[in-house]
Amino acid sequence: MKHYKGATLVELIVSIVILSVSAVGVMVVITQTTSKSANPMIRAQGTAIAQAYMEEIMSQPLTDPSGVDTGGREPGESNNRASFDDVTDYFDVDDDDGARDQNGALIPGLEGYNVTVAVTATTLNGSAARRIVVNVTYDGIAQFSLPVTAYRLLQ
Repeated sequence: MKHYKGATLVELIVSIVILSVSAVGVMVVITQTTSKSANPMIRAQGTAIAQAYMEEIMSQPLTDPSGVDTGGREPGESNNRASFDDVTDYFDVDDDDGARDQNGALIPGLEGYNVTVAVTATTLNGSAARRIVVNVTYDGIAQFSLPVTAYRLLQ
């Protein structure tokens, strides 16, 4: 009986199946890694947006300088944040079509981020305060929501 060198058809098919399963496993890992690679950048940008809005709000006086605080925007104050002169003026900011600067202009490259602000009255250890929540969402990721909360005590 002669001894032939080489692989049988069954051995070739088994080898191809093993290589295919390995290649699919590697491709799944690569796909998951690349699809998640933008999330840290989106989260970092969302954090920066929330902090910028919060810094703007916290730099405002707690009560209206005119002495007449309506708990919201006073007559003559527009939706333009540049006209806001106290913390409670921000009570219903809803920039749902992109992050905006203080004058209301869209910030280029940040159109996918949506910002809402809520200012509510609360108490902290028996002292009157305002609770400020800036929430940033992103159009491309439904479950992405980044709330930033701060408190200002009434004096």
